[in-house]
Amino acid sequence: MPMSAACVLPDINADLDQRARVDTTTLDWEASPSGTVWRKPLYRQGGEYGPVTSLVRYAPGGVFRPHAHPEGEEILVLEGIFADEHGEYPAGSYLLNPEGSTHAPRSETGCTLFVRLRQYAGADRVHAIVNTTAMPWAPGTVAGLSVKTLYTQATYPERMALVRWAPGTVFRPHVHPGGEEILVLEGELCDEWGRYGPGCWLRNPHMSRHTPYSECGCLIYVRVGGL
Repeated sequence: MPMSAACVLPDINADLDQRARVDTTTLDWEASPSGTVWRKPLYRQGGEYGPVTSLVRYAPGGVFRPHAHPEGEEILVLEGIFADEHGEYPAGSYLLNPEGSTHAPRSETGCTLFVRLRQYAGADRVHAIVNTTAMPWAPGTVAGLSVKTLYTQATYPERMALVRWAPGTVFRPHVHPGGEEILVLEGELCDEWGRYGPGCWLRNPHMSRHTPYSECGCLIYVRVGGL
């Protein structure tokens, strides 16, 4: 049966050629098809079954129906413990579930996630499960930056990482071939366009340019390429 007009979900920040900025702390939680899972959509194209980037919250005891991942799924656990039939993933866990994988997610304690759906096509992608709290920090490309690489694969353009900025760090002016997305987890990131505190999500389009810095220090999740 076709979805009624009243049930069609609107596109959000769907033009990938435009810069996007969302302060997630100002958004209300929206209901999902599960009565125990809520979300804050940041990017959505094509309604319930198109690509989407969102914050997702499971209530204690929350469950979502078993489902497959057409074009893959990416998860960063921000709070609590996320789980499925394959294991439990506490805060700091990172998952890349490739195209064609399935699971039945749940959370006994409740949790908050950063999630991308249907944005990682390719059946030969690796299935990544990373405990970021156990990873050492590696030096970044400029003084003051430390990096934990979450996902990179030679045949695909995306690279995802956690990046810690020491107070006073300034990055060189640069462009973004393939675009860049950032979620600020701690502290404050700045550039010539503004200042971005915890919970701020940014999308800089293909070949955009900026000069980021952090006066007080920050921790960010960043994805480069593939937009």
